Amino acid sequence: MKAKQIREMTEEELARTLRENRREALNLRLQAQTGQLENSARIRLVRRDIARVCTETTRRRAQATSTDGKQS
Repeated sequence: MKAKQIREMTEEELARTLRENRREALNLRLQAQTGQLENSARIRLVRRDIARVCTETTRRRAQATSTDGKQS
C-alpha cells in the first residue's frame, strides 16, 4: 500500500486497515512456523504497511494537538 493511499484514508479506514494488517501478520507468522508459507516476502510488506498506518495515525494526532493548542 502506498503512503498516498494511506494519507487519503479516514480515521475509521486507518483503524480497520491496521486491524486487518495485524491479523494478516499473525497468520503469516503462523504459516511460517508450520512450514505452509509460500511467499515469505509478504511478511515484510505487511510489517511495512502496519508501520505506515501507525505513522500516519501518529502524524494526525500530533497535528490535531498542535492545532488545538494554537486556537485561542
